[in-house]
Amino acid sequence: MQLPKIKIPKKYLKIGAWILGVIAILLVAGGAVAYTKREALLNKMVAKAIAKAQKDYGLDVKIANYGFNGLSSVHMNNISVVPKDRDTLTTIKDITVGVKIFPLLFGDVKLSEVTLNDGKLNVVMRDTLTNIDFILKRKKKDSTTTKSKVDLSELASNLLNQVFYKIPDDMEIKNFMMQLNDNDTASVKFLTTTATIDGGELRSTIKVNDTAAVWHVNGELDPSDKQLDVMLFADGKKVELPYLENKLHTKINFDTVKTQMKDAKFSGGDYKISGSWAIKNLLINQPRISAEDIVVPDARIDADMLIGENFVCLDSTSTVFLRDASIHPYLKYTLSPNKIYEMKLNAPEQDAQAIFNSFPVGLFESLDGIKVQGKLKYNLDFYLDTALPDSVKFSSTLTPTNFKVLQFGKTDLTKINTDFVYTPYEYGKPMRDIVIGPSNPNFTRLENISPNFKNALLTAEDPSFFRHKGFVEESIRKSIAVNFKEKKFKRGGSTISMQLVKNVFLSRKKTLVRKAEEILIVWLIENNRLVSKSRMLEVYFNIIEMGNNVYGIGEASRHYFGKTPADLTLGEGIFLANIVPKPKAALYKFMSNGSLKSYLLPYFRYIGNIMARRGLATPDSTGYGFYDVRLREGLRQYLLPDSTTIDTNTVEIGEDDMMTPEGMQDKSKSLFDRLFGGSSKKDTVAKVQPATDTTKTRKQVRQERREERRRKKEEEKNGN
Repeated sequence: MQLPKIKIPKKYLKIGAWILGVIAILLVAGGAVAYTKREALLNKMVAKAIAKAQKDYGLDVKIANYGFNGLSSVHMNNISVVPKDRDTLTTIKDITVGVKIFPLLFGDVKLSEVTLNDGKLNVVMRDTLTNIDFILKRKKKDSTTTKSKVDLSELASNLLNQVFYKIPDDMEIKNFMMQLNDNDTASVKFLTTTATIDGGELRSTIKVNDTAAVWHVNGELDPSDKQLDVMLFADGKKVELPYLENKLHTKINFDTVKTQMKDAKFSGGDYKISGSWAIKNLLINQPRISAEDIVVPDARIDADMLIGENFVCLDSTSTVFLRDASIHPYLKYTLSPNKIYEMKLNAPEQDAQAIFNSFPVGLFESLDGIKVQGKLKYNLDFYLDTALPDSVKFSSTLTPTNFKVLQFGKTDLTKINTDFVYTPYEYGKPMRDIVIGPSNPNFTRLENISPNFKNALLTAEDPSFFRHKGFVEESIRKSIAVNFKEKKFKRGGSTISMQLVKNVFLSRKKTLVRKAEEILIVWLIENNRLVSKSRMLEVYFNIIEMGNNVYGIGEASRHYFGKTPADLTLGEGIFLANIVPKPKAALYKFMSNGSLKSYLLPYFRYIGNIMARRGLATPDSTGYGFYDVRLREGLRQYLLPDSTTIDTNTVEIGEDDMMTPEGMQDKSKSLFDRLFGGSSKKDTVAKVQPATDTTKTRKQVRQERREERRRKKEEEKNGN
């Protein structure tokens, strides 16, 4: 249906025409006046900007010449910016900047064009001083004068707007050098020979470090809709980051990295940024992460970031893709009223082989080539309120469905079911090969080890060993709380299963990857019953370090008491359990007559009482065999005089040099602190240990330890 035409009276048309004409005349007149005054206005604005830079930032800004170039463009040349008492930060030979007129009427400065020829940005770091520290000083000053609370969502929105406003519609840059000099030990140079934006299309050519390496940052930009799609790659080779390798001893290279921003807007009161990040053939080599190169062939994250008034969050709608496997992460950091850390990982049920295939090359060396069937699902939930660290939440669950190992990878995880050779390490060096089997006269079957030792060690180190499946979440949770309160790593969360796997299957290099591999192997062994609990404990008892070059309960029982493991008394069993955390300090715990020092009595009573309550020992009001423990005669000649006091906690041994479950102990605390986790009121019991037991230095302890080893070798040589 055609709508009827509306006829407007001629007089109204005449009135409208007059109004528009008057407005046009005013705009033209105002523009003419502004045009005649614009040079004076420009001079005033430049002088004001230079004065503000000097006053607020201590910057000496010089511009040799400047003036208008067309209606809305300003041309400047020979610019320099020098922070006070610092190296020159920026020099620019020639630059033209144009702004959009309409947004300027509303106070928004949006760039329409940028043309730059021959410029340099030079960041210099010397010790604690840099030529960009004026930025930090300004921020510090602002923080002391501003009392109002900052809304992070508003801050993110304003910051992102400013970034996109500064992306011009047209850009042409030639010969712009960006250089970083870091304490003269590491440097990096990026020479942008050309960089253009034309119709939203970005193209650039960047030479790196005066070498043949040439990078490109290309893509599409749409500042008005806050969208971008850019990719970084190099000509004919990988993108390498030599600065990180020189500065942090970290090698990183990749084929391409791609970044997309799809949307940025307020949603339900929070500021939401949606985008993705992808990388091809990423290689990382960092000794603290892994001893080998880690290669990630293909990785991508589709991310939704939420920024609220007082928090930053990676939402659970985000997805991380590694080959054919995927996981949904949730990360949240809340700033006030208390700092709160939250992390959730949810990997929906998916093909188990796809998950193993998705592991980066070089990540889990011992599992390389493993074949499995079935499906796996994983969930992790972590929550820490820094004001209430003891209420930390932690749970981690890997759920199998019809899961089965069809073929082992590089390492046979069932090798400990039969005789094998174990090589202990001390300070990163192999000590000797030990056969774990009947051909070794010191090897002892589990049934031939006294229950006094078995029960004492399990009570002290891993009381739920026969009930758990390799992990004790409560122990890990308490460890997180203790470590956070102490502001350093003071308590671990390992079980006997984890310690066994670490020593038998993995390298001795302490890396994050090795810990992750340890956890996964423990899960495979425990949940698939590849090795029985009894066999695991038997192997553990036969490889555990219990003194200087003393490994296994067979060697230890003969070394200290001249008897077989089957004949150990309750007191001897508790003593041997006591030395597990610090095996090299064992002889320092004896008096010259071979009896134990009195400060160990509370430990005996504590462990003995627990064993008695569990029906593992007869109740004893004296000391659960403490007074009956006697060091064998042949070792007493190596004991220190009774007048010597020593802090046995200073007798150090690296993590890889001992076989100790860290879940129930704390290497830097007394034995009672380790047992009680550093937070119980019972920690005060540890005060029974004499406070004067600290007169020897660590250097003296090491010297005496070396002397003890020398004497022991002489003893073995003489057949004593």
